[in-house]
Amino acid sequence: MHEFIIFTIGGLSAAGIYAITASGLTLTYTTTGIFNWAHGAIGMICAFTYWQMSIGWGWPSLLSLLLCLFVVAPIIGIVIEAAVMRRLEGVSEASKLVVTLSVALMLLGIAQWIWDPTTYRALPPLFNNETLILGSIRISYDDVTILILALVVAIGLRLFLYRTRMGVTMRASVDDRTLTSLNGSSAISNTRNAWIIGSMLAALAGILIAPTLTLSASALTLVIVNAYAASVIGRLRSIPMTFVGAIILGLSIAYSVAYLPQNPYIQGFENAVPAIVLFIALLILPQSRLRGHRQLRSREFAIRPTWTGAGLFCGGVIIAAVFLATVVSTADLFSLNRMWGLAIVGLSIIPIVGYAGRLSLCQLTFAGIGATVVGHLGAQGNPLSLLAAAGVCAAIGILVAIPALRLSGIYFALATAAFAITMDNWVFQLPAFNLFGHPYAPFGSGSLVFAPFRIGSLALTSKASQFIAGSVVFVILTLLVVVLRRSEFGQRLLAMKDSPAACATLGMNGRASLVAVFAFSAAVAGVGGGIYGMALGSASADVFQFFSGLSVLLVMVIMGLTSAGGAGTAGLYQGSPVFTNLFPSLTQLPLVLVGLGGVGVGTTPNGTIPGSLRPVWLSVVRRRWLLGLILTVVIVAWVLRLAGAISDWPMTIILLVDLLALPVPAYVVDYRANVAPPAFGLPERRSKEKRDEWFAQAVPGTGPVATGDQVPTLSGAGGASGT
Repeated sequence: MHEFIIFTIGGLSAAGIYAITASGLTLTYTTTGIFNWAHGAIGMICAFTYWQMSIGWGWPSLLSLLLCLFVVAPIIGIVIEAAVMRRLEGVSEASKLVVTLSVALMLLGIAQWIWDPTTYRALPPLFNNETLILGSIRISYDDVTILILALVVAIGLRLFLYRTRMGVTMRASVDDRTLTSLNGSSAISNTRNAWIIGSMLAALAGILIAPTLTLSASALTLVIVNAYAASVIGRLRSIPMTFVGAIILGLSIAYSVAYLPQNPYIQGFENAVPAIVLFIALLILPQSRLRGHRQLRSREFAIRPTWTGAGLFCGGVIIAAVFLATVVSTADLFSLNRMWGLAIVGLSIIPIVGYAGRLSLCQLTFAGIGATVVGHLGAQGNPLSLLAAAGVCAAIGILVAIPALRLSGIYFALATAAFAITMDNWVFQLPAFNLFGHPYAPFGSGSLVFAPFRIGSLALTSKASQFIAGSVVFVILTLLVVVLRRSEFGQRLLAMKDSPAACATLGMNGRASLVAVFAFSAAVAGVGGGIYGMALGSASADVFQFFSGLSVLLVMVIMGLTSAGGAGTAGLYQGSPVFTNLFPSLTQLPLVLVGLGGVGVGTTPNGTIPGSLRPVWLSVVRRRWLLGLILTVVIVAWVLRLAGAISDWPMTIILLVDLLALPVPAYVVDYRANVAPPAFGLPERRSKEKRDEWFAQAVPGTGPVATGDQVPTLSGAGGASGT
């Protein structure tokens, strides 16, 4: 009984922190309509700032606490609201979620940049381990303080939202911003206040939980993310039910640590308890209608690729792969070889997120599953193991999708995140077990070794051959995605993304379509995991962690969620040794740049490639002589490099000038003539007739576009989603 009371008190203390965190998250969503994935990262930044002030600089603890809560946290909230969130009118809910994910990764990168993650840091308890003695039970003053603060926050927020004018107008802004403004309330001020209060609660939770952990940016962020389960139990609107959810979550974790048997297959299960509670809550509890600002029709579109364009792209990918394989040094090619696996994972994001509009956060997890299948079944280098990986991942994708059929928007994203975190913290760590009569351990004794693929008597033992083979697999899967986009099934996915209600009215079977596209995306990701494992040679479960998958997703969002070129760029960005070579000391720079790029989704919701680079290159296509000149320069640079006449850096400068500087003047001429579409944030200057004429010259065989002032449709591109 004594042990039960001890663990109950510990669980209630953790529940208090989860309640504070989840209350801030619920407040932000209730008053802005945006689910803040960066909530945990804000708390982490404030916890590190508190450590810097109180321990690093020796300031008084109380002063440091007050500065963090009432100065640092509000400033973070104001900056996020003003610089990021105001730009999200007219973008999909998935894009809004991705923007907050971008902010989270950016803050994570900044924290690891400022505070070296290899340095040990710890915060002392607020009351220096002083305890309150009740009979034979000792309760720390920290635990009592946390519980009292949690109750004060819960009661205070409830009264604030329903008994004060500011709270009522903040909630009303979500339902109808225009009507709220007509009643004399500023929607911008309401949103700013919501982000300030939410950031303060995140900071309080981060500082309270930090003494129980070694200060680690990723660990602290993920611990606070665990509180999302409490918010879901409160259905993202009820503060009292959120408090109840926090108690359920805290006690579940405490009792799992105390009473689960000491079994190697159970070890690590307690780390997955928050994700499991989140997944169960999503499936069991009735979901409230997701609310958001009333907005114009989405500014996003999905280009319908032509076979000519797809063929040119795929041919260009193979040629570029051969080019790089012959000129890049062996050391750099070893790092660059990873790009195709990550590019295929990015390609798997296109159908489920870009076309279907469902934000899946577990694509790298499916890649990890595919990697384990290839590692075990392809031990002799059998390339057919890639097909087995695709089949296994598709089957698991169906098992994940079927329970999540009733979920959409935030809830679907949370369900996939729960699946990914459960796999990371528990399943991928399991020791060997029997699977169909054969011993199977996901990642062996810690890492899994991958044999080079063999095709008949040809063994892909060199990095150059593996690099070219990876590009071939990427091209094949790209063509499958093109087939999907051009098919009736692809049109159905876009229609479901644009208007689920209209599709239901027309009798479309949206659930079957969702299961099918989720299985397809999981299969593609599984193949990517196998290619990625072959490139690495050996891999551990850490390679396929949840946060690593977010980086791939965010690069895809930046470059274009419906663009195969965006997938290739995502792989190149993640696998290229450029940052390592140029900035060896700035290891967090890629993560910070991804976060900064992701927050610009509100300005370019269609990504850089469809929204900016594609119009520029279509200007080149209209001028065949310019296209020939660019290709000639590439060939000459290639020959000179092979002959040893120039080194890597001069060749790189020549290619950058050739591929970037030469096309821009052609685009400027078209834009000033009012025939080219806008790019890089430029204003629209074309009439519909000139727009169609321009596209007809650039891409022969295309037809007119659908009209609609609010839809930035591209002629011959299939129109906007649902058109």
